[in-house]
Amino acid sequence: MPAVRSLALVLRSWDVFETSTVATLFTRELGKVSGLAKGARRLKSPMQGGLDLLAVSDIVLLHKASDALDLIIEAAPVERFEPLRRDLAALYAGYYIAELLSDLTDFHDPHPRLFDAATVTLRHLGEPGLRPRRVFRFELACLRELGLMPSLDECAHCGETVDARGDSFAFGLATGGVLCPACRPGQPHVATLSGSTLAAIRSLSEPGRAWREVELPPSASASIRATLGAVISHAIGRRPRLLPYLGA
Repeated sequence: MPAVRSLALVLRSWDVFETSTVATLFTRELGKVSGLAKGARRLKSPMQGGLDLLAVSDIVLLHKASDALDLIIEAAPVERFEPLRRDLAALYAGYYIAELLSDLTDFHDPHPRLFDAATVTLRHLGEPGLRPRRVFRFELACLRELGLMPSLDECAHCGETVDARGDSFAFGLATGGVLCPACRPGQPHVATLSGSTLAAIRSLSEPGRAWREVELPPSASASIRATLGAVISHAIGRRPRLLPYLGA
């Protein structure tokens, strides 16, 4: 069992036995892992603070090829996201990000770009004006990285380019994106998006800083939230538990 060192975001943890902890981590090198940290809750444990929820730690673990838990032998705190400690809305958004990482990714399937996107998003959740946009961008980054990104420019059924100048668009939650008028009939689980909502989702999904300038009135933000929430719920197979708290 070779020892592996990696940065890790702590997604959840629970106490076992008298002094030990089991943690689910999203690591930069190995993806999602679950490991046992023996003695982590002892008073003078060298892992003290290294397995705090929604914090980044430098961990060393013994990776097991079987279904058994990995063994966490070192965990040193690297970064705590202060906005999560003083802002309840930021904390809920952080929990939501952890839930997506936990439920959408597979064990031992590394996605370093997704790890980076998560840490950058958590770092800036203390900006109330940009918080919804940052969460939207993380959801879109998550879908793209995992191969679940809905089609925004071409019909998800036939591949034809969808004219962006229309007033409303059919969006297939089951088929995976926008639908042209010819393919819309008979498709299940179809929502209707306004042209401004689709344009906003397209802008939020693009690299660069233009997403900061996208005009998002409350009605458009609510429509984007409903659309992305439905796409992610379809991918997971259930509605995320933290989704209702994002507007709190």
